[in-house]
Amino acid sequence: MKLEKMTKGDKSAAKRRYDDACAATHAMDIFGERWALPVMRELMLGPRRFGELKASISGISANVLTQRLESLEEAGVVLRRKLPPPASVQVYELTEWGYQAGPIFQVMGRWGVKSPHHDPARPFSAVSLMLSFRTMMDPALAADVTLSIGFRLSDQQFLFAIDRGQVTIGRDLAGADVVLTGDTATLASAAYMNVPLADLEAEGRIRIEGNRAAAERFVTLFALPDKAA
Repeated sequence: MKLEKMTKGDKSAAKRRYDDACAATHAMDIFGERWALPVMRELMLGPRRFGELKASISGISANVLTQRLESLEEAGVVLRRKLPPPASVQVYELTEWGYQAGPIFQVMGRWGVKSPHHDPARPFSAVSLMLSFRTMMDPALAADVTLSIGFRLSDQQFLFAIDRGQVTIGRDLAGADVVLTGDTATLASAAYMNVPLADLEAEGRIRIEGNRAAAERFVTLFALPDKAA
């Protein structure tokens, strides 16, 4: 029987794979490549254009982003499609199976934030902030909370809705109790470092529109764990 020709790229990819039947190890074959997880993270809240992905992932080159999108598409995690008119642009989005990786990011986030070497001052994207809020919100503190917080972060906007501890994240700000405008680092400092919203507003670092009490309540719903020894 004639053997199929294996290209140099095919051989390299096969060599990098773990020779292990463990399903968790197979998952690492899929998203263990450098930059694969950040690409998936940026798609967790809906489809994005190539340029939007590159702008959101600090340090990635266009060539590497193309390679990761192609490998994730080949693995069945990502698909690409063209938006209908009037947009008529190509976007990338997670498949149904790709979206099922959401809890993995939450578990990794809760584990990783305990690292004594985790540096919260490093850059992070708007999507990363929203996913961080969902991950780090204390279920006990949010058990009786129902409110919707709108965020304007550079060229992106999100609606973070809490209904008795259950979170949904959308893009339409309609129905928001309050809208906060600022950068990711400033908003994270209010939620995670207890920097008063009034101080940030006085410094011109955030703008608050709407129910201020809802904003003040929101930033009390987070409790970071202690660092590992």
